[in-house]
Amino acid sequence: MAAGSGSSVGFVGAGRMAAAIAQGLLLAGKVEAGNVLASAPSDRNLCHFRRWGCRTTHSNAEVLTSCSVIFFATKPHILPSVLAEVSSVVTEEHILVSLAAGVSLQTLEELLPPNSRVLRIMPNLPCVVQEGAVVIARGSRVKNEEAELVQKLLSACGLCEEVPESYINIHTGLSGSGVAYVCMFSEALAEGAIKMGMPSALAHRIAAQTLMGAGKLLLESGKHPAQLRTDVCTPGGTTIYGLHALERGGLRAATMSAVEAATSRAQELGKR
Repeated sequence: MAAGSGSSVGFVGAGRMAAAIAQGLLLAGKVEAGNVLASAPSDRNLCHFRRWGCRTTHSNAEVLTSCSVIFFATKPHILPSVLAEVSSVVTEEHILVSLAAGVSLQTLEELLPPNSRVLRIMPNLPCVVQEGAVVIARGSRVKNEEAELVQKLLSACGLCEEVPESYINIHTGLSGSGVAYVCMFSEALAEGAIKMGMPSALAHRIAAQTLMGAGKLLLESGKHPAQLRTDVCTPGGTTIYGLHALERGGLRAATMSAVEAATSRAQELGKR
């Protein structure tokens, strides 16, 4: 199946991340609304899909019989029962994509019929605005063309990279949790400006724009962060004084420790 407007995409589970991925696919023209089918036990999470013109159902099995690429966006502890429910309608033609944190590819393949084609993905919240970071890990029966199809679809949500499964927990600590770290830093930047006399709303807008602009500059320039940091500094200027204050406060070590702590926690949760 080629990626494009004729692709049939299903969502088992219709929560915030499923909606974010669906919205990205629709806005980028990767799939037409009529070719998207989402299921959920109640109508509460289906309202977004209906508003976009997508089809909805309360039957998980109907999603499998109607679509070829399926995103399983249920909570991790629910996923095994959902897979048991739909297992009888899974075929070798399906491409099955799990968003469930901590559920390994090996476990997914054991829960599904033989020869099922399974991938794991880990998105982050900025997928809601099509500026997310998503990683993909493929199961043992997934071919290059199938992994490339999923990667092309998910590129509508932002940066999308295929990685070994062992990187998924690291991605969680870096990018999934990292959104919260960046929000905290943005808040602190703005509060520094507020302390110096800038109005709150203006300070928060400028701080957010500064972070977005710096991120885009990093991606598009291809330069190492240290090089761009050096480009901003001038001898005896304002930036080097500010950087010195950040180093005194332990920003670098604290950030590295945050990624390590969140990654370790993701690994612990995956063993339960």
